[in-house]
Amino acid sequence: MSSTCEALPVTKPLVVFDLDGTMIDTAPDLIDSLNHAIAARGLAPTTFEDLTHLVGQGARVMIRRAFDLRGEPLDEADVEPLLERFLSHYQDHMPGQSRSYDGLLDCFDRLETAGMQLAVCTNKVEQLTLPLLDALGLTHRFAAITCGDTFSVRKPDARHLFGTIERAGGDAATSLMVGDSINDIMAARNAGIASIAVTFGYSDVAVETLNPTRVITHFDELTADMVLQALALAKAA
Repeated sequence: MSSTCEALPVTKPLVVFDLDGTMIDTAPDLIDSLNHAIAARGLAPTTFEDLTHLVGQGARVMIRRAFDLRGEPLDEADVEPLLERFLSHYQDHMPGQSRSYDGLLDCFDRLETAGMQLAVCTNKVEQLTLPLLDALGLTHRFAAITCGDTFSVRKPDARHLFGTIERAGGDAATSLMVGDSINDIMAARNAGIASIAVTFGYSDVAVETLNPTRVITHFDELTADMVLQALALAKAA
């Protein structure tokens, strides 16, 4: 182990991961369930190419954005029935085709071996997040899992991230956010902590333009040394 990893802070570093488009490729199931929901109103199906414009703020917003994308009006009274249709389909087919991205589990092993803790901070609601992580056998890896309805706020509000860190027993000074979208990078920036952006997620802009602390193209690149270097950069900023 390198000297950088040997000199760990007193408080264990905490690496907080987003879910959709960061840890797990959920695109096929999100699109499938969304299309199932909007078919009730006769909307044309959405595609993977539409996904980056739809995700990030939960299923209700995804449904609203699908109607906007198709130029169709949506009465507010119709949102909840469509949401229930989406949720029922998504849960009934879980985990579906959703799979962890290549290298994720090895990345977890490296970070944990270096004495780091892991957590999840996602805008996905609890009733979809927790069963999915259970179905994929990942729940036990995390010191805390917080979702879009765990608190009264969600990313990019820093309080969502701070709440995750607190539940994990971490310290903001030794915590870092890993994500694929502006919600993740802005949450980290609003919280004054380091961030690592992944290029393989669902962002509708190049993640480099969001100015994260570091960018990775594969989880093989995410090492304990990178985490510590990013923490040092954030502290010096």
